[in-house]
Amino acid sequence: MQESKPDMKEKIRRLLVHVDIAFHVLAGLLLLIACGFIMYYGITNLMQPSRGAVISLVNDVLLALIILELFWTIIRFLKKQRFTLGPFLSIGIIASVRRILLVEIEISHVEHVPAERLWEIGLSALVILCLVFAYYLAAKVEKMGAD
Repeated sequence: MQESKPDMKEKIRRLLVHVDIAFHVLAGLLLLIACGFIMYYGITNLMQPSRGAVISLVNDVLLALIILELFWTIIRFLKKQRFTLGPFLSIGIIASVRRILLVEIEISHVEHVPAERLWEIGLSALVILCLVFAYYLAAKVEKMGAD
């Protein structure tokens, strides 16, 4: 009787691991589909040349890069590779650059720039600097761990 309990626990554990893997695969597929739609809309925006279309294209490409970084995180999980902070720091950097570009686009059409927008750009730039420094530290720690 006591031997059957560990067997049952092991079966449940294996089942949960398989379910977890299946959900990761599904999440990866959905991310790829989302990325495909974003790229499609980016290309269709480019077919109508205008300043707004180019801006939208840059925004879409940066969003696609964020999604692809998330996708590669799932791939690393499925390959049972070690967790690293690098991809998440990259996502933060890309998202901050994307935000700066969007704010710059918004304020390029106004005569008087609100101070809040300038603060937002400055704060995003500060976030980028912090994330780059964190990326540097994470890479250094990872290199030290490999030695």
